[in-house]
Amino acid sequence: MRHLKTRLVVAAAALLTPLLVFPQTTSGALMNIMGVAATADDCRPDGLASGVTGVNYCLNYDKDGREKLANGATRRTIGYFTSWRNGANGLPTYLVNNIPWDKVTHLNYAFAHIDKSNKVSVGDDNAQNPSTGMEWPGVPGAEMDPSLPYKGHFNLLTKLKKQHPDVKTLVSIGGWAETGGILNPDGSRDATGGFYKITQDQASINTFADSTVEFLRKYGFNGADIDYEYATSANFAGNPDDFDIAQANRGKLVAGYISLMKTLREKLDAASKADNKYYSLTAAVSGSGWLLRGVETYQVTQYLDYANVMSYDLHGSWNQYVGPNASLFDDGKDAEQKFWDVYTTPQYEGAGYLNTDWAYHYFRGAMPAGRINIGVGFYTRGWQGVTGGTNGLWGTAPLPDQKQCPKGTGASVNSKVPCGNGAIGIDNLWHDNDLLGKEVPSGVNPMWHAKNLEKGITPDYLAKWGLDPSKPENQVKGTYARNYDSTLVAPWLFNSEKKVFLTTEDEESLKTKAKYVADKGIGGIMIWELAGDYAFDQTANGGKGQYGFGTTMIDTINDGLKGAKGYGNLKANATQPTSVIKGNLEFTGFALGDNNYPINPTLKLTNNGTTAIAANSTVEFDYGVTNPGSMTDQGGMGLQVTKKDHTGANVGGYKGDFQHVKFTLKQALAAGQSTSFKVQYYMPMASPSNVKITSGSTSYALSSDWPRGYTG
Repeated sequence: MRHLKTRLVVAAAALLTPLLVFPQTTSGALMNIMGVAATADDCRPDGLASGVTGVNYCLNYDKDGREKLANGATRRTIGYFTSWRNGANGLPTYLVNNIPWDKVTHLNYAFAHIDKSNKVSVGDDNAQNPSTGMEWPGVPGAEMDPSLPYKGHFNLLTKLKKQHPDVKTLVSIGGWAETGGILNPDGSRDATGGFYKITQDQASINTFADSTVEFLRKYGFNGADIDYEYATSANFAGNPDDFDIAQANRGKLVAGYISLMKTLREKLDAASKADNKYYSLTAAVSGSGWLLRGVETYQVTQYLDYANVMSYDLHGSWNQYVGPNASLFDDGKDAEQKFWDVYTTPQYEGAGYLNTDWAYHYFRGAMPAGRINIGVGFYTRGWQGVTGGTNGLWGTAPLPDQKQCPKGTGASVNSKVPCGNGAIGIDNLWHDNDLLGKEVPSGVNPMWHAKNLEKGITPDYLAKWGLDPSKPENQVKGTYARNYDSTLVAPWLFNSEKKVFLTTEDEESLKTKAKYVADKGIGGIMIWELAGDYAFDQTANGGKGQYGFGTTMIDTINDGLKGAKGYGNLKANATQPTSVIKGNLEFTGFALGDNNYPINPTLKLTNNGTTAIAANSTVEFDYGVTNPGSMTDQGGMGLQVTKKDHTGANVGGYKGDFQHVKFTLKQALAAGQSTSFKVQYYMPMASPSNVKITSGSTSYALSSDWPRGYTG
């Protein structure tokens, strides 16, 4: 991808046993064969797997399976709050009391990790631990609640949540640095294996899942957000410090991830039932088509209350191709995708995959729109030494000495793609260091710093961030001219004197993205991270005359989502059958990494009921439009694509959601048996979905879709 019905054997449907067919009411409440309505499952979202019977979903969802949201919202506004903006080393603080609680529906605390005993942890309890031990004396609003047995951010989260009880808090576990290790207080890192290690055996998964339940109960969180970067067979994916364990286990990562999320769903559901408090399970998921090719059909979507799509970091200085961090659409001109012949490979139909719309539609193939949130970055990425392109856009910026490429980039992972010349100094304020303490050049800045650069303001905080204002690389030079591409929906700054390109996000782009979310019925917007938002500190009001922490961007998001109707709560766009056959339709047998092209898995239908499915029954399903409607049958089953919601290039966005497929069973499928055949396609997909089996004049849904009203 980097180039990237006749009849059932039983004569009458009414005679089918309850173990095979489950009628549903049109309202979604399950009815058993005698017609008695069940109530426990009424509010379960469409497609969400039920790990435990009797969970009271109505604690968190309404009768239509839509989440109950804080602050009168109809769509989610999810903000990541990071533990490290805590004032250590004299840097400015962004604490829990700085969060605009009246402007968010969910808060994700970043990050917890997996300790050496395979349990969730935020480190040892001590006065230096920002999560549970640190205090901020003299900071108004950051006073500790003395009634709680812990201090730090968790104390403030609990205290403020009492004032905003409908805002949900989740602990995010993992992240780039702690997916496969532990980040120590001094900045060093133990590459302990993390998710890569615990997902190798069920006992470790159980230990982790049990500890997750205990952690949520102890600190009062509403759920867990799993940020596993990345469970994919794509070669050299994820943190380079984890390559030793990740590369050796590429063929096991997806299966382990599925076991992890299935177990977490079951454990959290059991806790929800026991505590009469709903515990959510969510995940930060990749928006990169290259990574997603190695995640089979993203089989964990069924276990998620919702997915937070990391539809950012789509371009960056890990390579030389200069482009937007998080464009909404493709424009057909992406230099990186041109290099890999994406636009000219016939099987791709000219569609580009490094944009938010592609990432959303990938997951839409497997989930209702309302269980998907698109991600936006309140930060920049950037290059220096940019040549070509339009004011830098789609230009190139290779690092002059390719022998100095950061670990995990350049020839060390792909000899064909030079690493990029990442911006540094004043153009890299939120600089991260590698394990040797050396700055990673990447042009990462909070948006408030980017606004100061755009306006030519020399801010007063440079020295606090380790930038000596007397050094040339730390001075504001030239003009950081703002540019905007309305096709991409992407702003950027380009300094023609310094040849520096910073890809940004701002009010204009966010207004368009919020409208996109509202119009398409998408669940909401996820923000990485809240501390990047900006406001101007007016000198007329005694301020500094520069940009700093603020709520300009989140205000724009809220304004754009205000008044939006309830989000899309159903997987299918067409009316589905009201009776359910117990069974499963899945793709299996994927090749690994770059060998997974063309994608040539086995399509397998399993009858888990007690009655045969007759010969000549037709099987239909949908898959997402991010995969062109060119799926072919390699096994003689007669599979055909019968309807296409989109064909051709995706400049400006996809026109629909699904491609539709149909095949016919040539032989009866006995109870407990499976039939399978090979298929071929070219782009990754998170499906099949919306399965319909028709025998004679009667159609059935399939239990593996977890339709509303089906309890399993």
